Amino acid sequence: MSTFATVLSTGRYLPERRIANEDLTQFPKMSLPLIAAKTGVQARRHADDADCTSDLALRASRVCLQKCGFAPALLEGIILSTSSPDRPQPATATRVQALLGATSAFALDVNAVCSGGIYALHLADSLIRSGRHKYILVIGAEIYSRILNPRDFSTYPYFGDGAGAILLGPSAEPGLIYTELGADGAGAELIRVPAGGSMMPPNKLSKPEDIYFKMSGREVFEFAVSKGSEILRAALTKCDLRAEQIRWFVSHQANINILNELADRLEVPREAFAVTLKEYGNTASASILITLDELIDNGQVERGDLIAIAAFGGGLAWGAGILRY
Repeated sequence: MSTFATVLSTGRYLPERRIANEDLTQFPKMSLPLIAAKTGVQARRHADDADCTSDLALRASRVCLQKCGFAPALLEGIILSTSSPDRPQPATATRVQALLGATSAFALDVNAVCSGGIYALHLADSLIRSGRHKYILVIGAEIYSRILNPRDFSTYPYFGDGAGAILLGPSAEPGLIYTELGADGAGAELIRVPAGGSMMPPNKLSKPEDIYFKMSGREVFEFAVSKGSEILRAALTKCDLRAEQIRWFVSHQANINILNELADRLEVPREAFAVTLKEYGNTASASILITLDELIDNGQVERGDLIAIAAFGGGLAWGAGILRY
């Protein structure tokens, strides 16, 4: 009998500190209305100064496991997606494993920037389908407020901090029906943090601003709407589904105009695309997991509903999938 992966539980954690657009007083007051107009972001959460990425991941994980009464000791794996890790090494997932008490779980990080949540789901799904592992916790956690230049209006206002988690387990019927990944490294320079690795180590830093995240906004927007619509159509085709059969489209929460354009290209109502970026901003690889959990918590997903997911971002990397709740 074939084994498939299914969603057993979800969870999220958003820091308590809410930063509204009008709180960004380092920017000219006349420019603040542009934030919501350009991206739909009205507020974002920033982590407490004492917290690191693993702390946010841990809290989302505890919520996820507590919802279904799952003991951490039963976990066989933790896959944590982050592009803002605690430190270059060891893997941020290892600290989560220790604090969670998941003593039997392997722990590793995945970095596919904003697509990382789907990359992590794809890996976990493959491991469960192989029969080698049963219960794997997938986490997306980010603290972008630490890697953004507070004076850069092109990046700082649009991102937020947060974490989401999904517990996957074995099932005779597929919950995670389909996932597909892709990348085009020729676009690697469009989204990047120049310094901090072997290419530009700290002792070779020539410009202080190279420690911060940078993005070529126009090119990224065009990539997101083109690739996002392409991979969602491909997912529907490969699963022999029509767009109207999908209860929710959960896309990476980068920009409301990207979500609207994706809906228009797929010829579905814009309301079919879930939106959490208004309050949380772009939480990078955590955004899809956070959005899924919010939909479920709000009673907006019923058993058997089909959900299409898609993400796109640095690498350039992308991923899409279909899941049945």
